[in-house]
Amino acid sequence: MNDIQDIIKNLVDFRDQRNWSQFHNVKDLALALSIEAGELNELFLWKNEEQLADVSEERIREELADVFAYAFLLSEKYNFDVKNIILEKIRKNHKKYPVKHSRNSAKKYNELK
Repeated sequence: MNDIQDIIKNLVDFRDQRNWSQFHNVKDLALALSIEAGELNELFLWKNEEQLADVSEERIREELADVFAYAFLLSEKYNFDVKNIILEKIRKNHKKYPVKHSRNSAKKYNELK
């Protein structure tokens, strides 16, 4: 079992011990993921560069863990291999964002020349 599978197993065990699977349909997992991402974003909202240094790393870790947890639980619902879907997306992005056109640019792929 790899690290990601171990994390997912622990999340599923935690969920199942509490009989929460009934609440973890794909719609609600996707919504929870978005909400947790919003809570992560809220830590940085309206802060200037100086204030960003004061954002609690503990809070960032906790919110980021929530984002990962819901993403992993959503992937489990679809039986996705997390490593494979991420590597597949990286391969697609290599084609959409070739280095010679995208290096030092924040433009979207359809705006690159």
